[in-house]
Amino acid sequence: MCGLLAADVGAQRPAPPATDYQGMGGNRVDTVRGPLLSRKGKGSQIVDDSTKNVYGPKTTLWSTETDFFRNRPAYRPLDTLITNYHWWTFMERLQFLYQDLGVNGTALNPILPTPTTTIGATPGFSVYEPYYTLDDSHYYNTRSPYSSFNLVWGGLGRAQTKVEFSRNINPRWNFGFNYRPILTDKQIDRRRKGDRLVIHHSYELYSTFLSKDSNYFLLGSLKRMRHRVNDNGGVFLNNRDSVYADYFSQNIQPFLTTAQSEELRTQAHLFHQYRLANSFQVYHVFDAGRQFNAYRDQPGAEQERFYDTLTIPVSLSATTNDRNNFNFTQNEVGIKGSAGFLFYNFYYRLRSFENANPGLARTDPRFFQRGIENYVGARVATQFDSVNFLSGHAEYLLDGNYRIQGQLVTPWIEGYLVNSLAKAAFKPQGYFGRYNFWVNDFDDVASLYARSFLKIKWGRLLLMPGASYSLTGNYIYFEKRGTEGQTVLPYQSGGIQQVFMPELRFDLRFFRHFHLRPYAVYNAILQNADQALALPSYLANVQIAYENVLFKNAIRVQVGVDVHARPAYFAMGYAPSIQQFFVQREVETPAYRYLTLFVNGQFKRGRFFVKYNNLLQPFLGFGFMPVPAYPGQRNLLDFGFDLILFD
Repeated sequence: MCGLLAADVGAQRPAPPATDYQGMGGNRVDTVRGPLLSRKGKGSQIVDDSTKNVYGPKTTLWSTETDFFRNRPAYRPLDTLITNYHWWTFMERLQFLYQDLGVNGTALNPILPTPTTTIGATPGFSVYEPYYTLDDSHYYNTRSPYSSFNLVWGGLGRAQTKVEFSRNINPRWNFGFNYRPILTDKQIDRRRKGDRLVIHHSYELYSTFLSKDSNYFLLGSLKRMRHRVNDNGGVFLNNRDSVYADYFSQNIQPFLTTAQSEELRTQAHLFHQYRLANSFQVYHVFDAGRQFNAYRDQPGAEQERFYDTLTIPVSLSATTNDRNNFNFTQNEVGIKGSAGFLFYNFYYRLRSFENANPGLARTDPRFFQRGIENYVGARVATQFDSVNFLSGHAEYLLDGNYRIQGQLVTPWIEGYLVNSLAKAAFKPQGYFGRYNFWVNDFDDVASLYARSFLKIKWGRLLLMPGASYSLTGNYIYFEKRGTEGQTVLPYQSGGIQQVFMPELRFDLRFFRHFHLRPYAVYNAILQNADQALALPSYLANVQIAYENVLFKNAIRVQVGVDVHARPAYFAMGYAPSIQQFFVQREVETPAYRYLTLFVNGQFKRGRFFVKYNNLLQPFLGFGFMPVPAYPGQRNLLDFGFDLILFD
């Protein structure tokens, strides 16, 4: 879901696949080998690497599984652009359309309504999902071993790394892996260097294989993420006369010191197909995965001032160890093919799942949930050229749930539509923990989401006005009500939520090398039954940048300023014990302008950036608060660079 926003501020906008690879294992036109090969004699070919290095970003190509599946792998060269290269935190990559808890690696929640794309059983734990799903898997075709090292060193012990390696064993078989740690020191009550708030480690192993006759193709991967956060519960202020600026003082203390959230995800994936004809293939997709969520805390006086009154029979001296485990296995079989401009696909999917909350299962064995789901579906797509693309996807879960999805991409307009009826997730249906207990019987959630925008090119101006529309029925949300007992609980709205979101973005080039890039979305709430939505009236991002090539084309630079603006509103709060954002009406987070100065550079095959975050805080005496009681990122200096090797 969150990947929709990551692609382009709320829209799912995959690049239209190119057409130099006509069909999976079909008549392949190898446009890559040409520049690398020189002829000597009749029919002999050698690589001229004795006098110069011919390997680089243009010879290391990548594609996605979606492109493979649609029979248009569209291998493209590595991305070496420096535009917005300094956007390394997840909040920046999601263009501040999400909330976090102030620093990179903490819980994330979309501010605006987002479309539902999963209609079957889900565990309901999603605040760490973007750290697992935001980066699409890339599958490579390399002419030489490829290694990439992306390193970021941020102020106050904030670091992020991506290490990737890929190579072709032979022209038809590729293997690779990547490793991505995120390490963030505490920003509140930091005792020493390495006093971690966030510890994240993820890796992926992957491989592709094509048979000699090009009829059989296989793609496989193994992915794992372990994400741990030492939850602090936000800032604790003893003084009743405290003001907003006190949340950003140097001597603030957290509510919690021993609490920890954890999410562990693993998934094995296999896609393979056999070509019976150029326009007909049979395929099979296998997935097996696990999502484990836990919350732990030690007993102490601080817990009494933070958590709700106990409402379940658990010993007061017992250590908190709340857990939830979700496992699934699914097999999809189907037929597909391409005929001219048309791609078609029909499939059947069998999915088994098991969701276990140990405390809830002990309370009532019926809540050890397991089941089997049967899906049927169809996909169709037409691509007339590299810039005009139309696709549709319909899926039906045999117990009555469904999803209908469409996408249109042209040089002058883009559109996206999702209509679905989805099952309620397990967490709001039933949960048992030391401080939380509920059992519900919620109905399926109906939703409609549509987005469209124009692309108007006029001289040096690219103008993109658009709008989104969201309609939801039986909306499930968490809300804080009352001041005693268990206050944060899940609810299902009895009415509908309807939001219209006009937006405007443009890119204006002036004085040859300067760019003005604003983006603004206005949130018009047409209906909000039970006041279930908490939205700011607008969100805005503005970038002014100087972009040029200097020193006789030796270095490319982008120098500028980013500004994110948000008005005052009752932002959603966060309950760490259930890893859940919730509606609250007690604390209004003030309006703020988050300003960043940056320099991005590129020389030969290397990239680097230097940036200064939150320039206004030293002058204002207070900073940005994305969630009540959670101070945002302080004014800090960050540095990062890429190192790419091709041998």
